[in-house]
This record gives sequence, structure tokens and C-alpha cells, in this order.
Amino acid sequence: MNSEPKAKKRRHAELAAHIHRHNYLYHTLDRPEISDFEFDQLFSELLTIEEAHPELKSEDSPSVRIGGAPLEAFSKKTHRTPMLSLANSYSADEIQAFDARVKKQLLSEQPIEYFCEPKLDGLAIELIYEQGQLTTGLTRGDGAVGEDVTANIKTIKNIPLRLLAENPPELLEVRGEVLMLKADFEKLNQVQEELEEPPFANPRNAAAGTLRQLDSKITAKRPLKFFAYGNGAIEGTQFESQEQFEKQLQAWGIPLLDSHQNFSLRKICSGAEAVVEYYEQLQRLRPSLAFEIDGAVIKVNSWRLQEDLGMLARSPRWATAAKYPPEQAVTLVEQIEIQVGRTGALTPVAVMRPVKVGGVTVTNSTLHNAQELSRKDVRIGDTVIVQRAGDVIPEVVSVDFSKRPAGSKAFEMPTECPVCKSAVQLADGEIILRCTNSKCPAVFREGLKHFVSRRALNIEKLGDRLIEQLADHQLVKSFSDLYRLDEAKLQQLDRQGKKSIENLLSSIEKSKKTTLARLIHGLGIRFVGEQTAKELANHFKSLKAFEKADMDTLLQIPDIGEKVAVSIIKWLKNPANTQELDQLTEVGLQLEAEKKTSGHLSGMSFLVTGTLPVKRDEAHSLIEGAGGKILSSVSAKLNYLVVGSDPGSKLEKAEKLGVQVLDWQALQQLLNQN
Repeated sequence: MNSEPKAKKRRHAELAAHIHRHNYLYHTLDRPEISDFEFDQLFSELLTIEEAHPELKSEDSPSVRIGGAPLEAFSKKTHRTPMLSLANSYSADEIQAFDARVKKQLLSEQPIEYFCEPKLDGLAIELIYEQGQLTTGLTRGDGAVGEDVTANIKTIKNIPLRLLAENPPELLEVRGEVLMLKADFEKLNQVQEELEEPPFANPRNAAAGTLRQLDSKITAKRPLKFFAYGNGAIEGTQFESQEQFEKQLQAWGIPLLDSHQNFSLRKICSGAEAVVEYYEQLQRLRPSLAFEIDGAVIKVNSWRLQEDLGMLARSPRWATAAKYPPEQAVTLVEQIEIQVGRTGALTPVAVMRPVKVGGVTVTNSTLHNAQELSRKDVRIGDTVIVQRAGDVIPEVVSVDFSKRPAGSKAFEMPTECPVCKSAVQLADGEIILRCTNSKCPAVFREGLKHFVSRRALNIEKLGDRLIEQLADHQLVKSFSDLYRLDEAKLQQLDRQGKKSIENLLSSIEKSKKTTLARLIHGLGIRFVGEQTAKELANHFKSLKAFEKADMDTLLQIPDIGEKVAVSIIKWLKNPANTQELDQLTEVGLQLEAEKKTSGHLSGMSFLVTGTLPVKRDEAHSLIEGAGGKILSSVSAKLNYLVVGSDPGSKLEKAEKLGVQVLDWQALQQLLNQN
């Protein structure tokens, strides 16, 4: 090797070291030593060297911060140790009860030392460092298996690509939260508005959506942060406590929460009373924090005691998430509007004076139906208390009747559809008014949104705003019209450039290859959800056979009762619907055979209810992957009811019918019996 390449290699190493150090100073310690201009000069020089000598670019080069080529999909990887969820508590009394359980389990009367920190409202991530170098970033996934988002993780500037350690551990799995600061979230939504793109609902959604971009260059442009709070597998070093572990993380350059208004966000508390004091003080500080939280995490500090306490099926015994009630605000109802859904349902919606609830501006809240509207007695001009149910969905909690204006009148539901002016009716046994016109423009638009949705035909590039335009311009009057769109028609719409049109047409063409189950689900037949559509597809095998369905045949299918069967027959007897099925076939819809899943649970039926350690969809996938069927209601046809916390009335009904009940641990044992 001659002197020039040696010099370039040496200079590249110097630049990389300088840039890593300045990234750490700026993004983790918030103590920059050089100006942005000086940093940009260093970075530009590094990129110039790598362009001329690509062999010098390593996996931990600062240049990975700008992202790479888009991926086609995320691969899945198994966590070495499961990323379990935490049991929840919601009050000082429940924190005291948690402490009592810990002391009872440990046979101790002495105060327990707890490590307390905020429960961040972001996306749980695992960082894997091998020999000190960041090699992998995984999402939590279902707790056992996560998505490999390494390329995106490496663009987050406060995550070190290499630990600041001369002798790093052989393996270090760091768990924490990726989030977006409130101020950064506001700026991002301002950019979205300028681009006439829909704003993100809240910082958590923005962070999750950003981290799951297949194009890491998009992730690199968005202001994500990472903060650590836990561990997975560790090899090559040992720790005695959570406090010691986090101190070492900080020394290695891993970002952690610090303090706020002279209050230590990560704090050792001795005994339940000190924990409650921390929990309540953090709640008072919550609105002024730079990031969203939904509670406090309380962990037994000693790792030896953690091991003694052990685990439950879905959570550790040594930790709890002490959550806060949903944040509330007071505002004024300026109007009550009626929205028409895809089944013709008329839903009253409160249009309110904009108000911030938990850092999110709320303007609308569903009032559900006439019965709920009457129960809460919400009127135009009322002062109301609003909260974000689950810190996400806006909800009117109650009315301040003392501030009701004189002459106020109760809101009356309309006798005709506000869109097509057709009569509305209340069917026997129902509480929801519905438009009687199957050709109502609002019903069609909402039905079209369902038809193209991810779990139906999955036309990715066709969003709600574009659907509204297509319907308003009468370019699409039926589902099959989607497949008759061409460049000339789409050019009539606003903001549709050549590339956008090409992408949309490509997405529509791709959706032609689908399954019978997806098509049946997408048709929007009342009472036919995703699982029922799968049962119908499994039974009838073909579209032609499904079109010939009769009551007797339908009632023999698991999960289908008389109400569902009547709805299906009514839909199939409508000539306009069967003609549309013919049209869909004519425009090239190709129904592929469902991928058959055989397994040791074949022939067994399951229903999942309550809150599990994993999302409902993930539990369904595990069961179906082993050959089991998912039903949507409790009946004598059901073999197993899988219950999580708060299972509701389905548990009582299952017990009466003698249906076998499984908790999460029992289900896992059943799944692993193969």
C-alpha cells in the first residue's frame, strides 16, 4: 500500500472518531464544543473520502446516520430473552399493594429499595452490541420475535454505534424507548401541513411510523431519540442492581433520562411511601416534560432479589407500571355533526373549540349514537370535559351543566340522511340509526376506504383523501372502477404528478392478486369481519361457490349464526352486488388459494378475549400458524377460550357452556406441544 491510501485511511479514522465524539457531546450530553458549520465540514470530508475509497466505510461509520437503500421488508429475529410487558397499577393504593406482594414473596419486613423512572410513551426497542459495536436493532414485536430495524436505528443520532469502552462486554442487549420530543413533533406536523400531508396523531405514532419506514433515509430526516431503561442478555460482565447497570450504560455512552426542574427522573426510593411520593411528583411535572409519559416504572433495584421474585406468565413479579389517569381538558362544543359510515350508520360527532389534551390538539370527538348522546346530554354550546381515552382517542367525559347557556336545546338525531336525504331507520333490537339508501355517496366512500384497506385488498397508495377525490369526480362509482383507472383519468385530480400516478396504478395492479378471504372481508358485508371472511373462504373455496350460499350451508360453518347468515344471504340476493362480483372478475381480479396451515391444533377452534401480553392479531397468528381456527363469538362450537386480563362476559358464557378456558401461559404450552 502506497502512502496516499495509508494517509486517507488514517484521516478517515481520525474524522470518524471526531464525529462520533461530537455526536455524543451534542445529541446525548447536550454540550456541543464546535459549531454546526464546523461539524458539517468534518462530515463532508468524511463522505468525500468514503466516496473515493468505499472500502473504508465500516458498519459503524458516521455516514450510516444518513440512511441507506430502501428495504423491501423487515426480517424477523428472535429475542434471546423475551421482552415481557409489565403489570399495571393506577393509584397510590395499588403501589402499596405491589410493595406488600413483593415483601410477602421475599418474606421481608424491611423497606424494599426500588428503582423508579418515567414510563416513556414511545416504541420499545432492543439494541444489541457485540464486542462493543452496535450490530442489531429489534422492535419488541410479540415479545418473543421482533422486526430487524437496524438500518433505521443507526440513523438515530443519540444512539452510539460503538460503546465508549476499552474493554466492552462480549454481548450487551440494551432495551429502551424510541420517541419523539414534543417540540420536534410539533415541527414535524408543521412540515406535514406545508406538504398538505395528514398530520400525525401524537408523538408515539410519529415515532413508531418513522422507525418502521422501509426507507432509512426517511427515518434519518426525522428527529427521533432513544432512552435506555433495561437489559436483555449480557455476557462478559455482571451487575448487582438496576442502578449500577444504568450508571455503567451512561459511562458507555448510552443515553438515559437525567433530571427535570431539579427533580431526578431516575431515582432510588426506599419503601412504598417514597415510591408514592416519586409517582405523585412525576405526575405534577408530567405536562412540562419534553416528552410524553403515561406513568412511572417501579423496579426492585437488586438484581438478586429480582431473580428471587421471578416471573409470572406475562410479566415480572419485581416490577410494575404505575400509570396515570388519562389527561383531561375543558372546552366548548361548537357544533354537533352527523357522520355516515360504510354500513349507513349515523354517528353524532362533537365539533369542539380546539384544546390540547396531553400535548395533542383535539377538535372532534365521537358521541357514538343517539342513546349515548342522550345519556351524556351533550348539546351545542356546552362546556365539556374531554380526555384522550387510552391517551389516544378523544372522548367527551361529561358536561359542566352549571355553564350551560340559557335556551339550550337537546340535540335531535335527523330523520333523513344528511348526505343523500334518504330516510333513516332504526332496525329492531338496534340503537343505531342507518341510512336506507345503499347507493348513498357517503356509504360508498366509506365502503371504498374499507375495500382498499390493509386487511382487505391492501391498495397501499390509495389514501382517504384520494378516495374522496375519486368519488367527488365520479371517476370511481364501484369497487371494480378502481381497476379501470388510467393515467388520463387520474390527471384530472389535484396534486397527482406522473410518479404518483405510476405508483398508484402499480399498487392497484398488484392488488388484483388477492385471496377469497380478503375479497369477502373487503366487500363490507354487515357482520362479516376478517375472521368470518376466513371461515367463509375456507368452506366455499371459490367465489362462485360462495355466491350460491344458502342458509342451511352457512349455519353449518363455525362462527356463523343466524344473524350473520341472514346478512350474507341478503347481500348475495342483491343483483347489484352479484353484478359487481362479476365485474371484479372481468377487470382481472385473481383469487389465489389460501396458504394452508397444518399443525397440531388443526380442527380446534379458539376465541381470544381480554388483554394479553401480545396484540390480539399476534395471538391469532400464533394459533393459526399451528393450524387452529379463530372464532369471534362463544358457542358450543368453540373448543378453547383464551383469556387475558379483563375478559368480560365471554368468560362467564364460556364457563356456562363448558368451554375449556386457557390463560396466556396455558396457550403457550398448548402451542409448544408439537
